[in-house]
Amino acid sequence: MGDRAVSTSMKAAIWTCFILIFPLSLWIGYQLSPISIEELPLLHLVGFAILLIILALIPIVVGEVPLFLTQGVSLAILLSFGLFAEMVLTLISVIALMLKIRVSKENLLRIPINLLMFSTISLICGAVYYALGGGHGDTRLLQPGVIVPILSHELMYFTLNSIALYMIQVSIYKRKSSFITPDTKWEAVTSIIVLPVGLILYVLYEQLGIVAIFYVGLPFVVLTMILQLYHSSQKVNKYLQQAAGVGHQLTERLDTQGVLDVFLDKVSTLFPVDYAAIIDVNGESTLKVLRVIDNQDFVAVNTEMDTANEDLLSYILKRGKSQCFLTRKEWKHFSNTHLHPSLQSVMCVPVSRNQKIEGIVVLASTTKRSYDKSQLMIADILASYFGVAMEKARHYQETKRRSERCALTKLYNYRYFENVLEKEYASLDNGDLSSLSLILLDLDHFKKINDMYGHQSGNEILKQVADRLVGLVGDTGTVARYGGEEFVILLPDMDRGKCFELAERIRVNLANRSFALKQHIRDSHTVQLVRVTASIGFATAPDDAEDTLDLIRHADRAMYVGAKQAGRNKVAEYRKTS
Repeated sequence: MGDRAVSTSMKAAIWTCFILIFPLSLWIGYQLSPISIEELPLLHLVGFAILLIILALIPIVVGEVPLFLTQGVSLAILLSFGLFAEMVLTLISVIALMLKIRVSKENLLRIPINLLMFSTISLICGAVYYALGGGHGDTRLLQPGVIVPILSHELMYFTLNSIALYMIQVSIYKRKSSFITPDTKWEAVTSIIVLPVGLILYVLYEQLGIVAIFYVGLPFVVLTMILQLYHSSQKVNKYLQQAAGVGHQLTERLDTQGVLDVFLDKVSTLFPVDYAAIIDVNGESTLKVLRVIDNQDFVAVNTEMDTANEDLLSYILKRGKSQCFLTRKEWKHFSNTHLHPSLQSVMCVPVSRNQKIEGIVVLASTTKRSYDKSQLMIADILASYFGVAMEKARHYQETKRRSERCALTKLYNYRYFENVLEKEYASLDNGDLSSLSLILLDLDHFKKINDMYGHQSGNEILKQVADRLVGLVGDTGTVARYGGEEFVILLPDMDRGKCFELAERIRVNLANRSFALKQHIRDSHTVQLVRVTASIGFATAPDDAEDTLDLIRHADRAMYVGAKQAGRNKVAEYRKTS
């Protein structure tokens, strides 16, 4: 959430306050400071300013909380050079920090808020320090008249800083926030740590001069850098652990849709994203968005793109490697792209299999420099997990399909059908279904067709019959190949009357619409139109059957006795006689 959450009137009020109050606070600070500009040692102040800037640019990060150790140096500046010097140098370090993070146009409001906050807090705390008798150059820190104003200044600074941050969150950005947060606790710990360091720097400076910056500041900076490197390694380790967890979750999924969903969900929580997409690479020219998270609603699922009109993704395909762009300026030369203009940071990670790119994962944020090299490395690892999981899921689904389906007709085989029948009959017994009908269908004189046109033609007819049955039954039931030229249809919650109507539609469809045979053994090379009829029998539970075997046996009896023996091309029902 950035400046977009702040109303126009609030922005105008903040900028107005900044223009009026900021220069006034500096002027008041100068008036309160007993040390004039002419008395300030410029070269020494430059040394302190450099130390402040370095500490502002390389904060210590504990968990996810950045801790800035500048307050200790600011205290030493106040005690040695007065309030005005402390205010100016503190503001210089704040400006340096904002230049480093490169505040975007969308977040320009941070500039007046931060400068106004730090200048006002410094002014109030400095006024309290002077009001309590605080002075400059006195290193007798054990004297109450010296240490009490210093401790009061630090306590006031911490309190006002906490209040200001809370009010900014609640009043300006309208975010729900607690007054005491983990950040507040760490700020308190930091204040306690930097206080003695600031006092030591102050005492050494008063005794040794500018070299005190090297005695205290240099170890301080080195320690900060070491801790920052430690944090970076811990951050990478944390990412690796999370990536391993995501990998386990992906490999547990045995369906491709589940793998897609889990991957995008986990990636979008692992990295800061305003846009995340899994894009399928279909051949050399076609791209398709399989999954997407888009805060702008700019791109929809199943959007198809041509590589000729997608410069950024085409570049990734040609390069064959992951790429991270820190700002829009780095990728804006890719003029043709599906990405929204508001996006800044972008990571593109190809998903490869057998040295061929089959997909691209795109992650993007509206904030500049949201990603770094370590995150790109983690995204690469996750993409590898994703590729393996997708391949495993495809293999499992294909194996499952082959074990459940008839290779010729693509209908379910009888083994799978038996399992479905058991489950549906259990639902009938439990009262979840009111009825359960089963249709058995046998093609009439099918052997003659094989003898006349060849077995390949017979197979063509079986496939066409399967297609027609699936079209006629739709989602109301399960169609399976029973064996040879026989088919079975299971119809949950379909009573006897509706089952008869469906069976009759099937019979009429097969009898009245010829089957076109392209591959046959006749002398003619033209397409042969063949008429095929079917004998159909059905039974309905619970009226006609006490278990699954009864249901099949009674439907089978109806088909042979009531349809085939009665002249074929008929529908017969089984009725249980008392």
